[in-house]
Amino acid sequence: MPENPQKQTSDEVDERQLELAKEAGDAYMEAVEYMAEEVAHTGDHEAAGEMIVAFAQEEAEGMYALESEGDFEWVEPGDDNCHVEVTAMDAEDRRMIPELDIEFTLEAEDGEEFGPHEADFLWHPGLLHYGKNVELPGDGSYDLHVEIDAPTFMRHDEENGDRYGERVSVTFEDVDVETGQD
Repeated sequence: MPENPQKQTSDEVDERQLELAKEAGDAYMEAVEYMAEEVAHTGDHEAAGEMIVAFAQEEAEGMYALESEGDFEWVEPGDDNCHVEVTAMDAEDRRMIPELDIEFTLEAEDGEEFGPHEADFLWHPGLLHYGKNVELPGDGSYDLHVEIDAPTFMRHDEENGDRYGERVSVTFEDVDVETGQD
């Protein structure tokens, strides 16, 4: 944990920059909540140390993959029937934290585990996030275990930069998963 969990002005950041960061985080959180509550089948978020971890679950979906410069291929989900989206935000200003290594595992009520799955960074027109299509045996209640490694990117600012230095683990219990393909 940082010595100063509340961000403060410093040689690197003034009050206006902190306000703008907070506004950007508020907008991102609004998009996260909209995805979880209005677009996806289900979703939630939970504070975890210096982060807020959020997820959304929906049917598996096709996506574009870049094959070579300027050449995209649409990739159908194949046998996958579940799309899990995960994001992590700064606990104070709620901006998305980039360049994370995220894994998730879905655990069925009988204890069978599906994963771990590496959540890739995914561009989405409404919400940048990490995620993956996966195959599950069917609809049901699953626990979603999310593991996020401490990011290795450099951090500016002697007053505010000592954050995100520990691995984060979150479990969302009894997630009502709806499988299928979109």
